[in-house]
Amino acid sequence: MLEVKNLSYRIRNRQLLDEVSFRANSGELLAVVGANGAGKSTLLKLCTRELNATEGEIKLRENNINAYSEKELSLVRAVLPQQNAVSFPFLVSELVLMGRYPHFDFHPAEQDYSIAEMALKKVGMWDFANRVFTTLSGGEQQRVQLARVLAQIWDVPQGILFLDEPTTGLDLLHQQQLLEVAREFTQKGFCVVVILHDLNLAAQYADQIIMLRKGQIEAAGPPRAVITSENILRAFNLNVWLIEHPELDCPMIVPHYNQFSANQRPTQTVHTR
Repeated sequence: MLEVKNLSYRIRNRQLLDEVSFRANSGELLAVVGANGAGKSTLLKLCTRELNATEGEIKLRENNINAYSEKELSLVRAVLPQQNAVSFPFLVSELVLMGRYPHFDFHPAEQDYSIAEMALKKVGMWDFANRVFTTLSGGEQQRVQLARVLAQIWDVPQGILFLDEPTTGLDLLHQQQLLEVAREFTQKGFCVVVILHDLNLAAQYADQIIMLRKGQIEAAGPPRAVITSENILRAFNLNVWLIEHPELDCPMIVPHYNQFSANQRPTQTVHTR
């Protein structure tokens, strides 16, 4: 589905990615994790052809990514970037329908309207269909943007969905709901590649995890193989406890409290009379 071989990216004298290789299959949710500056967003931009690799190869559905035209690419994969700047007063329904643009030339068909409606209902935003997008909260806007990219590949067999930090700005409930939707699409045969900062969410929802450190793969595999205290210490410079999730077969991460010096901790003011 998505195959990356010896991928490197360099800008000026800075090596942002160095010989990264992995494969993400249909029916899988692959989470990419790592500290700030590890190369996560650069990797996603290369896999979506927003950037061109210095070295290496990327294949989507067994074809080199550079073999696709822009329209062909938009018909097999959809991308939710970190930021989606919208300044015009589009209605929510209009914005989501934009996800269907690759599927028609001039006028949307009834199926396009139907898919846009189903996508909005899937993310719980159908009641906002006639609202102006820019009047929504940040979390609501993020859910609408997710509906747009879902509409783009809704009816694409074995489509590929790229999500760059999609839980940013969402509360706890909607973080869980977003990843439940992503996992639901993998059960339909889609491949989902998602960048996450929250290791606990990655452990709960990912089939495979790639942990990046300084542009290289520090660890890769199923959650239990990647989410270890040793890997987290190397990649994040953080000592953690691992405990068993009370319901799921995955670890949960709890940072050590006493690893920071006393002058870094918040001080408690003592009032005396």
